Amino acid sequence: MNYLKIGKATELQGKDRVFYRILEILPGFLSLFTLFILIILSYFKPVWVAYFLIAFDVYWLLLVLYLAIYLVVSFIRLKKGSKINWEEKCHRLAADQSGLELNPELAPDCLARQGVKYSDLWQVIILPVYQESLDILRTCLSAIINDSWPKQKIILVLAMEARAGAPAYEKAKIIEQEFSHYFKYFLLTFHPGDIVGELKGKGANQAWAMKEAKAKIIDAEGLAYDKILVNVFDIDTVVSPGYFHVLAYKFLTVTDPYRASYQPIPVYHNNIWEAPFFSRLAASSNTFWQMMMQIREEKLVTYSSHSMTFKALVDIGFWSTNNVSEDSRIFWECLLYYNGNYRVEPLYHTVSMDVTLDQTSIQTARNLYKQQRRWAWGVESIPYLIFNMVKRWSSVDRKKLMKHILIQIYGFHSWSTSALIIAVIGWLPMLLGGDRFNATVLSINLPVVSRNLMNLAMVGMILSALISSLLLPKRPRRYKISKNILMALEWVFVPVTIVIFGAIPCLDAQIRLMFGKYMGFFVTPKARINTSGKISN
Repeated sequence: MNYLKIGKATELQGKDRVFYRILEILPGFLSLFTLFILIILSYFKPVWVAYFLIAFDVYWLLLVLYLAIYLVVSFIRLKKGSKINWEEKCHRLAADQSGLELNPELAPDCLARQGVKYSDLWQVIILPVYQESLDILRTCLSAIINDSWPKQKIILVLAMEARAGAPAYEKAKIIEQEFSHYFKYFLLTFHPGDIVGELKGKGANQAWAMKEAKAKIIDAEGLAYDKILVNVFDIDTVVSPGYFHVLAYKFLTVTDPYRASYQPIPVYHNNIWEAPFFSRLAASSNTFWQMMMQIREEKLVTYSSHSMTFKALVDIGFWSTNNVSEDSRIFWECLLYYNGNYRVEPLYHTVSMDVTLDQTSIQTARNLYKQQRRWAWGVESIPYLIFNMVKRWSSVDRKKLMKHILIQIYGFHSWSTSALIIAVIGWLPMLLGGDRFNATVLSINLPVVSRNLMNLAMVGMILSALISSLLLPKRPRRYKISKNILMALEWVFVPVTIVIFGAIPCLDAQIRLMFGKYMGFFVTPKARINTSGKISN
C-alpha cells in the first residue's frame, strides 16, 4: 500500500487503522488535557496555576519579541527584493555564463553554473476554479499576462469542477475566448465530481488537471520534465509583477533545486479596504506568520499559492485526492518520498489574495470561522507524519522528520490553547480558588503582573499595525485618510480575534479529528466590490 497517499484512518485495516486512529486522537487530547488540567487545578491548586500563568506570560512576552525581530527582518528583505529588477537579473545570469564561477551569490552546484538559462524554463500555471465569478478569474489571469515572463513559455491550465454545472462550462468558454491567445498553451480541464474515494476539493482537481496537462501537452510535445516549474495558485491570486522571474532566478541559483518547493509571501490585499475589521486582522495575522516563517526556513512549509518542480510532482504521483490540506500535504509527501531531503525555499515576493468577505458581516464571520477551521485541519499532518515515519523507519532521516513533527505538535497545540490560557484561564484561580487563594498576596499580584507583561507584549501589536500600514495597497478614492487611521487602530481587537477566529476554530478542528468527524473541503466564497459600490459574489 502507498502510505504516502493516506488521508485518514478509515482507509487502513487492522493494526494500522487502530494505530492511525490513536494518532488522530493525540493532538486534540493534548490540547483538551492542557485546558482541563488548568481548569481543575485552578480550583484545587490555584497557587500552582498562578505561578504557571506568570511563567507563561513571561514566555509569551519573550516569544512576541523574538518573533517581532523575524517580522522586521522579513519585511526588510521583502522591501529590498521589491526594488530589484528580476527580469534584468535573469538576463544577466543568462548572458554572463563565463563569469558565473566568480559569483558568490550562486550555489556551487546550481543549474546556472551548468549552463541552464531562464529561457529554457517552462512555467505551468494551474488555476483551480469552483464557483468563483468571472471578475475574479479575469483579475487573476490579467495579472499573469501583465507579468514580464514570456507568454510563449507558459502553459496555463484552467482547472474547472464539472460538479459546478453549466455555469462552469459557460465561464470556461468565456475565459478561453478572452485569454487563450496570450499563452503558448491554454488548457481547460473539467474534474469529474463522482470519482470514488476522492474528497471533493482542490487537491483532487489539481491532480486531475496536472495529469491532463502532462498527457495532452508536456508528453505530447516532448517537453523536458526537468525544465518545468509548476505554479499552483488559488483562483483569487494576483501575482506581483516579476514573480516568475523571481522564481526562475531562485531555481537556477540554489543548490539541489529539484528537492525544493518555492514559497512567496501571501498578502490579502485584493479587497482589504472593503472587508470588515475582523477579516482584515485574521488575514494580516496570517501574512505576518508566513513572513516570520520565511526567515525560519527549517520550519517553512508550503502554503496556499506556491511553486515546485514538475519532476518532483511526477516522482510522488501528483497531489493526493483524499485530504483537505493539499498545500502542505504536497510538501510532506515530498519530504517523505525523498527520505527527508526536501525543503521550502522562501521567495521574498508577494502574491495577493482575497480577504474573506460576504454580503453581511454575520455571513462574513461565519465564512471566516469555517476558513480558519479548514486551515486548522492541517493538524491532520501530525498523525500522517508519525505514521509514515514508523513505516519508513529504516530509510527516512528520522532526526529531521522528528523535528518537523515536534514543530507541528507545538504549533497546533499553541494555536488552540495559548490565547485561551491568556484570555480565559488567567482569571480562573481568582474565580475558582475561593478564599484560599484570594486571601493571598499572590492573588493581588497575579492580575497586576499579567497586565504589565501583556502591556509590554503590546510592542508586537504596535509593530504589526505599523508594518500592516506599510504593506497596504493604495487607498481607493472612495475612502478618506480616516480609513487608514481606523485600520491601524483596529489592531487593539487582536486579543479578541485570535480567540474567536484562532484558538476556537483550531480546537474545533482537533476535536473533530479526535472523534473521527472528518471534514470536507470548505471553499471560501469570494466577493468583491462592484462598480456600483455593492458586494458581488
